[in-house]
Amino acid sequence: MFDSLIADADLFFLIAVRVLAVVETAPLLSSEGIPQPAKVALAGFAAVAVYPGVKAAGYPLPTEAGAYLALLVGEALIGVAIGFFLGAVQAAFTTAGQFFSLQMGFGASEVYDPLSQIEIPVMGQFLNLVAMLVFLTTSGFQKVFLFAAERSFMTMKAIDIVLAKDRMFHYLLAALPLMFQNAMLLALPILGTLFIVSVAMGLLSKAAPQINIMSESFPISIGAAFLILFGSLPFLMEAFSRLLEAGFEDLSRLAGGA
Repeated sequence: MFDSLIADADLFFLIAVRVLAVVETAPLLSSEGIPQPAKVALAGFAAVAVYPGVKAAGYPLPTEAGAYLALLVGEALIGVAIGFFLGAVQAAFTTAGQFFSLQMGFGASEVYDPLSQIEIPVMGQFLNLVAMLVFLTTSGFQKVFLFAAERSFMTMKAIDIVLAKDRMFHYLLAALPLMFQNAMLLALPILGTLFIVSVAMGLLSKAAPQINIMSESFPISIGAAFLILFGSLPFLMEAFSRLLEAGFEDLSRLAGGA
């Protein structure tokens, strides 16, 4: 096996570049908390496992150095596109928490996310942790490597970026508005409840001006939001599981039609 890898080092390097690009951009795997040597080693092991199948299926390799470098760039772009699309699916949960953090009175409360290395609202971090849990329990890592490190090589090559660039750009450009759409749908029950609470507080302030609505509305909004959130948490987990499955299906259709 080692002698075969040495003999076909150019093919193995192409495989490793795509897998490493997926590892650097996929959810959880792209975390800054994971050491870079561990990411490289994981990509190397995955490339070794995929190498026999890719070689048996046949992968045309150019003889010119310039064409080979262009092929490397294309493989890296494919890996980045796969990881970006999956990251956009998971980011819908964090964005949903950011939508209603301000309305429930947690707009100024932010926590440091050690995975993304940024500060996000506390409710966004809570839903982000829920999304990570669902990603792990639904075998997200296995699906990432099954697609990115096996199926994608059978159906998509670097030349497909040029031949099917319109289709790929359409999928990538549609990922961002789809993320905001999914985030709004996830946050809609809590946003609707908080809107009703705000309207009720406004009517109460008109009916009884002597009541200090400002001091009473915050605990009511927070309590109502937490009540709806914990009541709908099982449905949110199921919704994220469906979103994740839909993301892998979209990637499969993209690869199959490229």
